[in-house]
Amino acid sequence: MGAVLIEEGVIKSVGKSINIPANAKIIEADSMYIYAGFIDGLSHIGLPKPKEKAIDRSQIKDPANPPNDLSGIQPERLASAMLGPKDKSVSDMRKIGFTTAQAVPHGLMLPGQGTLILLSGETPDQMVYRKETSMYAQLEGAPRRLYPNTVIGVMAKYRELYRQAVQSKDYLKKYNANPAGMVRPEQNFIEEAFYPVIEKKTPVTFRAESVLDIQRALTLKSDLGFDLMLGEVKQGWDVIDKIKASNAKVFLSLDLPEIKEEKQDSEKDEVSASKTESDLEKERLEKRKKEIIDLHYQQASTFKDKGLKFGFSTLEVKPKDIKKNLSKLLEYGMTESDLIAALTTHPAELLGLSTVMGTIDPGKMANLVVTDKPYFDEKSNIRYVIVDGNVQSYEVKKPKKKGTGKDAMPKGKWSYSADTPNGTVTGEIIITGEPDDYSGTISNSQTGQTTDLTEVSVGGGSLSLSFPFDIGGNNIQIQITAEIDGNTFEGNMSVGQLGSFEVEGQSELKK
Repeated sequence: MGAVLIEEGVIKSVGKSINIPANAKIIEADSMYIYAGFIDGLSHIGLPKPKEKAIDRSQIKDPANPPNDLSGIQPERLASAMLGPKDKSVSDMRKIGFTTAQAVPHGLMLPGQGTLILLSGETPDQMVYRKETSMYAQLEGAPRRLYPNTVIGVMAKYRELYRQAVQSKDYLKKYNANPAGMVRPEQNFIEEAFYPVIEKKTPVTFRAESVLDIQRALTLKSDLGFDLMLGEVKQGWDVIDKIKASNAKVFLSLDLPEIKEEKQDSEKDEVSASKTESDLEKERLEKRKKEIIDLHYQQASTFKDKGLKFGFSTLEVKPKDIKKNLSKLLEYGMTESDLIAALTTHPAELLGLSTVMGTIDPGKMANLVVTDKPYFDEKSNIRYVIVDGNVQSYEVKKPKKKGTGKDAMPKGKWSYSADTPNGTVTGEIIITGEPDDYSGTISNSQTGQTTDLTEVSVGGGSLSLSFPFDIGGNNIQIQITAEIDGNTFEGNMSVGQLGSFEVEGQSELKK
């Protein structure tokens, strides 16, 4: 039996024979498993997605040279200044084992500077570990009819900005050395944001999902000479050698395509001769689709086999899918130790954190994950997550029992939250009436409006709600369907053609 002694957020001792202070708080973890806290290489954790604003094109005099904020050129922005400690993403990621993340702003071409955060703290200052970790870049163009709104335009603009920054930096250096006879340089926050990149004190983190985006980012690195991190990589298997030659650091995406289960029936063995050409073509397409999906899942082991260290990024994946997707990689060439390394030691090394994070050693930050079974065991549960010495405990969830009839959905007040493209929407659902004759209202934090429910249906552990909602003058019907588990529910909110989003709620009544 071993122990880990933590003092003031730092690991002091690790081993079987440790002198434990008399006033120490003991966490009993017999027969449990302890890991270094997981590190997210690239994410939007703690940064709520801002609402999209309508563009008043009448105020744009020159669409070929629009205001920088409209064209997505905002490299001077700091993610550290936008953090929301109470954002749901922080607690969601922490409860699956993540203790640290490189968080970057939402945006277009140049959204801003990334920051290294700890997934703990009541204020942004308490969360920030390192303010400026990289300049975040994307090949995401400006809105339609504004420059640059194509990939070629974005690359050209990036070169232009970078070279202008080199010139202004050189001029500033000469001016500071001997300003006599020289025009005082004007302050330019965008150009100044490039200075640490030019000096190679800060890398550029490029979001590069496809093989083409990876090659474009590598081309810009080769042309301009900056240090590069590739994030949210989804299709990098064909350019691993190029990535390795460039010395770029890599964070593979955990947003993996869904694998459909193959049908097991007699039709599968049908004689090919009896099938039409259309049937055969469909089979070929399905086979090719499966081969491509398999490549996504094999990507991690392919990088590993090529000797390229990598971490993971979570810009697009939903927290509830992360452990499932990681576990699936075990079927495609990764081992548990490989995955733990990609969650701990490798990202620590890639982000320059090896002296303080990534392993359970004396002197390192007390970022730890404690589970009741090995993390990738299907039945494992996280019992404790420790961030900078702060302990968060988790109870083992009991198997869900579907409610029925009257007990499933009592009248009263429920709080809910739903993840949508415009950010997290929260509000209250108030249920009144009696079984088989429920009614109620639902409020929306983004609009501040409260709307009458047109349907409240409960039965067999399922909840169904409907209500009208105005989007841009169009009145659509929103449908919530969810499974009830005691005082909570989880399900989906369907918003017509806009898609379906996850929703969860909790009753403010005690049963």
